[in-house]
Amino acid sequence: MHALNWLAIVAAAVSAFVLGGLWYGPLFKNAWCREAGVDPSAPPKSHPAKTFGIAFVAALIAAYGFAMLLHLMNIGPELWKSVHTGVMVGFFYVAMSFGINYAFAGRSFKLWLIDAGYHILQFALYGLIIGAWH
Repeated sequence: MHALNWLAIVAAAVSAFVLGGLWYGPLFKNAWCREAGVDPSAPPKSHPAKTFGIAFVAALIAAYGFAMLLHLMNIGPELWKSVHTGVMVGFFYVAMSFGINYAFAGRSFKLWLIDAGYHILQFALYGLIIGAWH
C-alpha cells in the first residue's frame, strides 16, 4: 500500500468529476436525460452535497483499486500500458457490466453508449494520471 502514489490517486478521482461535468453537462446532458427518463428541471431527489460526496468516495475507491491493479500487474513506466489498461478495464469490466444490467432493465443502447463511454474514458484518465505520476 505504501508503494501507491496517493496524490495521483486523488488527482485521478478528481479527474472523474471534471470529465463527468463535461460529459453529463454540455456534451450529453440532453440526450442522457431523455434516454434516462430524467426531467432536467426537476429538483434533485437527494441533496447535491450527498450525491457528490458519495460519487467522490466511489471515484476515490475506484482510482485506488485501479492503482492497486497497476501495481499488482507490475505495469512499468511505459505510459501507454497504464492508459491501455484503463481502456481495457473501462470497456471489458465496467461497460460490459453496465450492458448486462441495461439489457435486463430494458434501457436503451444510446444510454448505454453514454454511460459506458464515460467510464471507459474515466479509467483511461486514471491510467494516464496514475501512469504519468509513476
